[in-house]
Amino acid sequence: MNAFTRYVLRQLLVGMVLVTASLTCIIWLLQSLRFVEMIVNRGLTVGDFIYLTILLLPNFLTVILPIALFMVIVFIYAKLVTDRELVVMRAAGVSQHALAKPALFLAFIVVAAGYGLNLYLMPLSSRAFHELRWDMRYDYSRVLLKEGAFNTLSAGVTVYVRARTKDGELLGILVQDDRDAEKPVTLMAERGAISQTEDGSRVMMFRGNRQEVDKETHQLSILYFERYIFDFGATGNEGIIRYRNARERTLEELFNLDKDKNLNRKDFGKFTVEGHRRLVSPLRALAFALVGLACLMSGAFGGRPLTRRVILAVGIAVGLQAATLGLENMVARNLELVPLMYVNAIFPVLAGYLVMVRSPRRRASPAAAGAT
Repeated sequence: MNAFTRYVLRQLLVGMVLVTASLTCIIWLLQSLRFVEMIVNRGLTVGDFIYLTILLLPNFLTVILPIALFMVIVFIYAKLVTDRELVVMRAAGVSQHALAKPALFLAFIVVAAGYGLNLYLMPLSSRAFHELRWDMRYDYSRVLLKEGAFNTLSAGVTVYVRARTKDGELLGILVQDDRDAEKPVTLMAERGAISQTEDGSRVMMFRGNRQEVDKETHQLSILYFERYIFDFGATGNEGIIRYRNARERTLEELFNLDKDKNLNRKDFGKFTVEGHRRLVSPLRALAFALVGLACLMSGAFGGRPLTRRVILAVGIAVGLQAATLGLENMVARNLELVPLMYVNAIFPVLAGYLVMVRSPRRRASPAAAGAT
């Protein structure tokens, strides 16, 4: 690796880190806002909040890394053109491929990272994320109990909590249990606390009463208690099969959907496209890199204004991204078009490389043109 390659690669790496970190922070902040309400009103701990948002990062990075790579390559190489550094290197006999070597080296690193995210980290983190949310929804009833509102925990069980203390104690509890339509029960208590057991969630109530109306005699019976344990029962997830979406499934599962008896047949096309998308989407980073290099390095550096080349590169990249999204939706409805996803991923790479390595013709100087 010569001095020029190390010099440009160092600038690309620094820019890549800064741009990726900036974009990740912005998207992470926007996505994490939806969990703030769970902290304020539903008792989600800060640790759970941080863990949930971290699990979202692999999904962000699969989209951010190719965009960040494209932005950095366009910016750094435009700067090299403006500062005449590429002009000097080309005049010294350095080939197009050698000039693009630092960007291509970084592009292959991003492609490798993309495959690592798509094939391993993304399904793993997505599954952990949705399983944690599932557990919070069905096992951790303390998260569901919103203060000052009637919370429906399951079919027939409604709970009202006036307030919750910092240590998790519940104040002013009202429970309406209609699971047995013949014997509806109403419980009220001054205070209580939720505990988790192997059989599900339970609330221990203190100083309250249990009211029940006999539908035959229409008489109200009241039982006063100092301590009473109420089992939420159906709020647990025992016996309930959680339907996993495409992002949670491994590549092997996505290519063997016939073995999944619980799969909704309407999702067959979408899940199949997800499997192929994981194989081709990392190549988008290489395509974006070559598009940027082809637009900035093709032709003489003293020709078209640099701004036009940058706009052309951005336009092509946006067009490729739009074509990818549209093609995925089309293929999901007609799986016979799956090969088009690979053509759409590989063709920009080949075309960009051929344009980039093409040696530009030297422009005749004004003096030489006058002599002729």
